[in-house]
Amino acid sequence: MSDLVKNILRFFIFVFIQVYILDVMPHLHELITPYLYFLFILWLPFYIKRGWLLVLGFVLGLTIDYFLMTPGLHAAACVLVAYLRPFVINLFAPKDASGFNYKEPSPKAMGWSAYSLYAIILSFLHNGYLLFLEWLSFGSFIVFLMKVISSTAISMFMIYIAELLFPRKLRYKTNVA
Repeated sequence: MSDLVKNILRFFIFVFIQVYILDVMPHLHELITPYLYFLFILWLPFYIKRGWLLVLGFVLGLTIDYFLMTPGLHAAACVLVAYLRPFVINLFAPKDASGFNYKEPSPKAMGWSAYSLYAIILSFLHNGYLLFLEWLSFGSFIVFLMKVISSTAISMFMIYIAELLFPRKLRYKTNVA
């Protein structure tokens, strides 16, 4: 399956899971809001250009905003994650180019510790920015901070479950076109 078809399927699967499963099920607590859809941005290939990354982040966020009837909150958070993703990858990618030849981020490609830091940072930024935009209209700072931390924790738990249950078959980058 080509990378384009695979990523289109991932897009629809993540939107479906977020809209029809995670947002419909009753929440465990008012502070816990599970978000998994931004994993689509985290799983995009390394070689994707920043412009396309921003467009895909905006389209993903706008799609979630359409279904959840939120005025651009998810689009703003996804664009932030898409913009910062290359910087975070450069922080945690191995500096030796010969040891780093996978096509997309994963625990196998980056190692569990580097991948975990990559996912935690971007998850915290996504949840923090999204909940900050919601918090501007109401709420106290302590509740906001607790909600960001708990949402990031549940998102990371779901990301680890997704990585363990659905391991991706990784391919190497090659010099041959």
